[in-house]
Amino acid sequence: MATKKYLELKEFSAEDLANELKETKVQYQKQKFDHALKGLDNPLLLRDIRRDVARLQSEVRRREIEAMDSDAIAKRSKIRLRRRRK
Repeated sequence: MATKKYLELKEFSAEDLANELKETKVQYQKQKFDHALKGLDNPLLLRDIRRDVARLQSEVRRREIEAMDSDAIAKRSKIRLRRRRK
């Protein structure tokens, strides 16, 4: 089942997605720094932010793959197949 956050990300434009990714990474760095210095009330917040970054990066990559032409997709499939054989 798709999460609400994932459904919201699908509605973002490419520019909004990039901005959100940048802001979330900055927020994660600040929270990580604060946690190292004085500790956080809820350290699980770091995990949630890290997962949000992963969601954003996944959506960016999904859009890159959608935008690829058939030659690029075929090349990508060959590379993935070669990696699997090793």
